[in-house]
Amino acid sequence: MPLTGHCLCKAVTYSADVDQPALVAYDHCDDCQRQSGSTYSLVAVVPKDKLTINGPVKTWSGKGSSGNAVHRLFCSECGSPIAHDPDAAPEIIALKAGTLDTEIKKTLKPDTEIWTVSKLPFCQEHLAKPFEHMPQ
Repeated sequence: MPLTGHCLCKAVTYSADVDQPALVAYDHCDDCQRQSGSTYSLVAVVPKDKLTINGPVKTWSGKGSSGNAVHRLFCSECGSPIAHDPDAAPEIIALKAGTLDTEIKKTLKPDTEIWTVSKLPFCQEHLAKPFEHMPQ
């Protein structure tokens, strides 16, 4: 079963012809923190040649730590980040896992953390006082 997903407004959809991501990671790099507006970005890495994206995607490119470009794809309608595509690893693309279809993302099991050099010191795996919903 392919991995499928979409942006917030559903103008951008995608499908990766794989059963599972090659890697599911908490990406702590500073750029992912800024793009997600959060402490990290959950990414699902897939082979680029297995991914099909449909809809109005825009790209912003910046320089990664390798010195090569990292292309960040997002919906031009709602701004949802869809993926980042590093020139340093041209065979893969990192989908923003929060955009996967709900039933698929519920089955994800992050297996690593990347760019932990940028991990914020207050990030912990389990916090003492979780809330199911806000406010509670």
